[in-house]
Amino acid sequence: MTKILVIEDNTDIRENIVEILELSGYQVYDAPNGDAGVKMALSHLPDIILCDIMMPELDGYGVIEELNRHEKTRAIPFIFLTAKAERTDIRKGMELGADDYLSKPFDDAELLGAVESRLKKKELHQLFYGQTAEKLGEVVDKKDGLQELKQLMQGRDSRIFKKNETIHHEGDRVTGIYFIVSGKVKTVKLTEDGRELITGIYKSDDYLDINIILTEDIYTDTAIALEITELGFLPADQLAKLLNSYPDIGAKFVKLLANNVREKEMRLLQIAYSSVRKRIAETIVNLVQQHSPDGKTIKISRDDLAALSGTAPETVSRTLTDFREEGLIDKAGSTLYVLDLEKLNKLKN
Repeated sequence: MTKILVIEDNTDIRENIVEILELSGYQVYDAPNGDAGVKMALSHLPDIILCDIMMPELDGYGVIEELNRHEKTRAIPFIFLTAKAERTDIRKGMELGADDYLSKPFDDAELLGAVESRLKKKELHQLFYGQTAEKLGEVVDKKDGLQELKQLMQGRDSRIFKKNETIHHEGDRVTGIYFIVSGKVKTVKLTEDGRELITGIYKSDDYLDINIILTEDIYTDTAIALEITELGFLPADQLAKLLNSYPDIGAKFVKLLANNVREKEMRLLQIAYSSVRKRIAETIVNLVQQHSPDGKTIKISRDDLAALSGTAPETVSRTLTDFREEGLIDKAGSTLYVLDLEKLNKLKN
C-alpha cells in the first residue's frame, strides 16, 4: 500500500487531510510538527510527503533541508502545504527540492490530484532506475560503444539541477554514474581549514564519478551544478552488470578514468611547484581549451578560480588585475576574455 506522511501543526487541517487520503486507499502517517515529521520520515520511508511551511521550531523549509541530508529520504516526492503563495516562497521551496505546492484552502480534488501526479512521476522514475541492462547489449555492437551508451542515457529519464544545487555530497553512498546532458558541474573537496578545493569541472557529454568503476563505497567528493544542468543516470548495479558483460565498454571507461587521474596529477604538480601567477594562468588556459565555445571566453567566479588554482580569492583578484594591465585578459563580472592565450600559456614560473 502506498504510504503518505502528512506534517501539519493545525490539528483540524491535519485530520481532514488524513481522512481524505485514507478514504482514497492510502496508508497515512501524520506528525504535528517538523521534528516529529523528520523522525517519522526516516523510520517509515513514505512514498510521498505533504508538509506545512509555517510551523514553530522546525518549519517546512527546515524539514526538507534535513531530509535532503539523508540518502534514503532525499528522493521522496515532497509537496508543500501553505497559506502563503507568494512567488518568493514558491521559488525558495522549489530551490530546496520541493516537487509541488498546494495553497490553502484546497479541496479534495486538488489534494488527490497533486498526490497522484507526484506518485505517477515517482513510478516512472522507479521504472527508469529499475530497468535491466538487456537493451545495453546493442551498445557494444556499434562503432563507438561509449558514445552509444551516452545516447542511450540521454534517451532515459533525466533530472534537472538548479544552479548551485548539490548533486551528491562527499561521503554519500554511491548510487550510480551520471552523464551530463547539458550544463556544467564542479566537484569539490574541503580542506581541514574549511577551504574548498575544486577537483574537476565537467561539461555536457562528460561522465561524473567514473571512479565508481573501481569502488562501490562512497563518493569521494561533492558534486555541485554550476548552472542549470540536466543529468542522465545509470544505477551502480546496472553499471556493474554492463561492465561484466561487455568488456569493450569497461575498457573505454578505464581509459576515461586514467585520463581523469592524469589530469588531477598534473594539477597537483602545478599547485606544488608553480608560482601563483603561473598556476592561475595555466588554470585559465585549461578552462579555455576545455570549456570555451569560442576559444577565448570563460565564465567562472573568483572563488571557483581560486579553488581550482589552489590559492586565495584575494590573490586571484590581484593577479587578474595584473593580467588585465598586461593585456593578457579582459574581465566583465565573472566573465573572462582571454586576449593573448599563447602569451598566457608561456608565462614564466
